[in-house]
Amino acid sequence: MPCHHYRVFETPAGFCAIAWSEAGISRLQLPMTSADAAERMILRRLPHAAPGIPSAEIKAAIEAVRRYFAGASVEFSALRLDLAEQDAFFREIYSALRKVGWGETTSYGALAKAIGAGPDAARRVGQAMANNPIPLIIPCHRVLAAGGRLGGFSAPGGSDTKVRMLELEGVRLGARDPSQQAFAF
Repeated sequence: MPCHHYRVFETPAGFCAIAWSEAGISRLQLPMTSADAAERMILRRLPHAAPGIPSAEIKAAIEAVRRYFAGASVEFSALRLDLAEQDAFFREIYSALRKVGWGETTSYGALAKAIGAGPDAARRVGQAMANNPIPLIIPCHRVLAAGGRLGGFSAPGGSDTKVRMLELEGVRLGARDPSQQAFAF
């Protein structure tokens, strides 16, 4: 079992947590309302992880996440990831998805096609998105359902979080109910 470390950190959107091994980043917890909540969520997924002192590479990733939630255009594709626990199909999907840049979107079907899978694989792509261990860095929020519909999002805040992340990147999906415009991660 690889050794994992984690760090909780604050962003303009709330408290995040990042976990890593020697191979790279293994988990990212999107913003929560408290440091304790972010720590509980990262430990739910990696119960044997220990608090750690981030390397320069992990510090750079933390700063990139902070800049992202402050509204800066950030590129995450060069970060090393530890996806050893993911099956080969999911790793292939995540690799293709990391090529979808800031302010761009794709669909479940387009991702399936990008790796040479047929349209029936779109459902499996959805499973990969729902099980994404490193959201934002593997930008599952940029994956929409057919016809540009929002689709699901399993992170805290659900589809509201997905919409807000897309809005940070300048992607507008249509009018929303004004009573839903207030946002907190």
